[in-house]
Amino acid sequence: MPDVAAAADVPLSILDLATIVSGATAADALRNTTELARHADEWGYRRFWLAEHHNMAGVASSATSVLIGHVAGATRRIRVGSGGVMLPNHAPLVIAEQFGTLATLYPGRIDLGLGRAPGTDPWTTQALRRKRTEHDDFPAQVEELRRYLAPETPTQRVRAVPGQGTQVPVWILGSSMFGAALAAQLGLPYAFASHFAPDLLHDALTYYRENFQPSAELERPYAMAGVNVLIAEDDAEARRLFTSTQQRFLALATGGPQQLQPPRDDMPEAERRLADSKLSASVVGAPETVRRGLADFVARTGVSELMVVTETYDFKARLRSYELLADLWS
Repeated sequence: MPDVAAAADVPLSILDLATIVSGATAADALRNTTELARHADEWGYRRFWLAEHHNMAGVASSATSVLIGHVAGATRRIRVGSGGVMLPNHAPLVIAEQFGTLATLYPGRIDLGLGRAPGTDPWTTQALRRKRTEHDDFPAQVEELRRYLAPETPTQRVRAVPGQGTQVPVWILGSSMFGAALAAQLGLPYAFASHFAPDLLHDALTYYRENFQPSAELERPYAMAGVNVLIAEDDAEARRLFTSTQQRFLALATGGPQQLQPPRDDMPEAERRLADSKLSASVVGAPETVRRGLADFVARTGVSELMVVTETYDFKARLRSYELLADLWS
């Protein structure tokens, strides 16, 4: 049996995409994100991260740093950050200035999670990167960005203002061995996107821990993993609500509607299995079912922190799931 009490010592954080549900607008999604962040702040979640995606009809978090500033301004204690900024889409200096500004406005509350995927389709990637090429070196970009956030050096000719000296905490994000290797080499905290790409979770975490090089930022490995969580009053209702998430992953594979769809009572078992092949890092059910499931996930992975993703068509059901999770984890 998993040690539920020990698992409850692992902090909980939230990853949000400002999801646009079918029949709603981006304005609705952004209002919901802000309301969720306010509640998460009250309920004791550690972080509230927003993810960069582009040209997706169901995601309103494309201007990630702008939304981070809005959420930070609407909350008081919770750390707010990117999960993540797709760095190859941007000049490192610009990201340093944006997050340096955020850190100056909200000291001690801003995180900078970095990924190397485009967060979109090939055509939008071209529109985003313009003069950049497929050969851009992500590790070099990360190091350049970190220099702009570090204390100024006497010979430095280009500075991030604000930004220089803010030392915003940098995380490496990934869903493959590449991010694990880079985070280990640089001695940075690592977040694995197991909520949608679970296959390499254990291999990546093992490599990161075994090859971690202590740094000025971090003495020992610190790993976080994404997990889909949905809690309702009973297992059957939670599984019904979770069909909206299953439909979204089917749509990504088949070109279906990108906006989050209502739950289905008649979802074919074959479709469920296909969606669940990418959603194995999911814990769905009544509170006690989820308590045991998350304790088992923590025991199997040894993660230092859980990044929770909850998507429901009905926003009140989403709020309720996060509230129940905070209650049972405390």
